[in-house]
Amino acid sequence: MTDSAYEKSGVATLEAPAVEAAKPTGKRARRVIWLLLSAAFVMILNETIMAVALSELMDDLNVVARTAQWLTTAFMLTMAVVIPITGFLLQRFNTRPIFMGAMGFFSLGTLTAASAPGFEVLLAGRILQACGTAVIIPLLMNTIMTLVPAAERGKMMGNISIVISVAPAIGPTISGVILSVLDWRWMFLLILPIALVATYIGYLRIENVGEPKRVPIDVFSVVLSALGFGGLLYGLSQIGGGAEGGTDGGAQPSPMPMWIALGVGLVSLVVFVLRQIRLQREDRALLDLRTFKSMNFSVSIGMIMISMGTLFGTVILLPIYTQKVLELSPLFTGLLLLPGGLVMGLMGPIVGRIFDRFGPRVLLVPGALIMTVIMVLLTFVGEDTSPYSLLAGHMLLSAGLAALMTPLFTAGLGSVRPDLVPHGSAILATSQQVAGAAGTALFVTVMAIQVAASTAGGASEATALTEGVRAAFFVGIITSVLAVIAAFFVRKPEEAPEGAGH
Repeated sequence: MTDSAYEKSGVATLEAPAVEAAKPTGKRARRVIWLLLSAAFVMILNETIMAVALSELMDDLNVVARTAQWLTTAFMLTMAVVIPITGFLLQRFNTRPIFMGAMGFFSLGTLTAASAPGFEVLLAGRILQACGTAVIIPLLMNTIMTLVPAAERGKMMGNISIVISVAPAIGPTISGVILSVLDWRWMFLLILPIALVATYIGYLRIENVGEPKRVPIDVFSVVLSALGFGGLLYGLSQIGGGAEGGTDGGAQPSPMPMWIALGVGLVSLVVFVLRQIRLQREDRALLDLRTFKSMNFSVSIGMIMISMGTLFGTVILLPIYTQKVLELSPLFTGLLLLPGGLVMGLMGPIVGRIFDRFGPRVLLVPGALIMTVIMVLLTFVGEDTSPYSLLAGHMLLSAGLAALMTPLFTAGLGSVRPDLVPHGSAILATSQQVAGAAGTALFVTVMAIQVAASTAGGASEATALTEGVRAAFFVGIITSVLAVIAAFFVRKPEEAPEGAGH
């Protein structure tokens, strides 16, 4: 069956007899999915709890801001290195050992972080946590594409959006509450029993999905992937470094200059892509790029990257603006952004049902238009803008993004050949990481350039920063318009007749 034929048929061929014998159905299938969803929620919640804890950690562990920032930078880099390997893992091993391995790394990392006597051990704990987190989301998506009928995937992907949206939204709020009454170690001590219970329940209840096959792993591709994605994300993170204004002013030199990291990353990625194109002819690619032969998948990935870049860029700019220009407290700022994350999560299942019934276009076009309109309105922020106007704008932006993410996940992965779905899941998760770093870097860089120009022209600090934020959101308008255009080209994968593709 050709790639174009697979795109027309979606992933319905996963229901063919070759896989049917190995996969749970009904309540058993839902149990597997909800176990994975619960684990993913805990892991993503953990990913964002460090945001408001860095100041206390700097005092307690006697480190400067740039050093403390490595607790989040190292987590992100580890995710970027591990996620591309998940395409191989999902093909080579059964669901249970992958789940147990991921939860084992995460639980060990959480215990290490909770008992860390110093910064180095805490950093090691975060890296172990990231190894587990990087595997869970691709495993979850791959399981849904395998177990859930095509007509119901939108609703189930909507549940994923709850995890992806609500967990990071409430993470900083929860950590803020914990730090107001307890030591920072309790951020990990409270998560540890939840992780251990989830691991135990998974050991008893989780069932294998699909049939593993013996596939070789190309070590050189793993090295290239680590250098490529790791170098790119590290370089991009350095562009945005110091945006939040650490106490050391970001004056400490980074371990590797930004341009060297970006250069190594880009060159390695080019070599990585060329090698994957050669290896995929023999079905030995670490990340099989034949997924991009599906136009639906390619356009969906492009829109996901635009959406995630816009989301991360906005999330970093709004706190800078509210605290430095409007002079709001960090707690007030956190509460201001919390409702938007909750809106995204609550809308997930509703958006999923609409997708299942009407397809992606009725959601994608309005969602992209809402994102564009909010970007336009944010270019008019001033030194006396009402915080409640920002609250309303952020909630609307979150609603627009909610209308985008679930349809793009479902339509994109649903258009990939069944045997390439593990690779598609890994590519999607990797794209999110890269887009988040790129969006942050782009928005912060544009803001910094405009701030420098305005300051040179004699503007006050608040005025210069306001003009910088406006300029950054103007760039957001351009990327959002591209998303509006792309939204018209995404369609709902058609369910193939039984046995198609065999």
